[in-house]
Amino acid sequence: MVMVESTMLALGTQAPEFSLIDVVSGDTVTLENFSGSKALLVMFICVHCPFVKHVEQELAQIGHDYAEQGLSIIAISANSIQTHPQDAPEHMKTQATTQGFNFPYCYDETQGVAKSYTAACTPDFFLFDGALKLAYRGQLDDSRPSNGKPVTGKDLRQAIDTLLAGQGLSDDQIPSVGCNIKWTPGQAPAYFGA
Repeated sequence: MVMVESTMLALGTQAPEFSLIDVVSGDTVTLENFSGSKALLVMFICVHCPFVKHVEQELAQIGHDYAEQGLSIIAISANSIQTHPQDAPEHMKTQATTQGFNFPYCYDETQGVAKSYTAACTPDFFLFDGALKLAYRGQLDDSRPSNGKPVTGKDLRQAIDTLLAGQGLSDDQIPSVGCNIKWTPGQAPAYFGA
């Protein structure tokens, strides 16, 4: 396991396009599906990562807590199943149903979407405003699998609440930390490990 931080993509960046299959419904999910939302949360997660396992119940809870408040959510796994077959779509589907995810969970087989978002770790969070401009990229909270702090989601929840209230977010944001995305051998992007 290699622990890495979020790349901290520039605030104000327009959300990159994507077209991915939801592993639960089989439906194609695109960025256009979320037009009209007050905010969009794009989360890069996976099945096996201990950092994701540590927070996956909170991710599901955020989905339920904000379902009627104008926040759209999509979770994406980009891990190579050549090297990590435990992150294959059938296991993603089990994770989604077990945790009660009420948002699409898609597999980025080519890893092109992860690269377009400069995703580096699992979990990695990208929160966009109603114009699909990046407003927050940072940690869920300061809990980690081994530090004994409770999982509250406070950093991400505060960012969501502030954005939904129509207020500006501080640029002072703490990077997310987690396992590195498992790139297909020889295909790691230039920003990874730079």
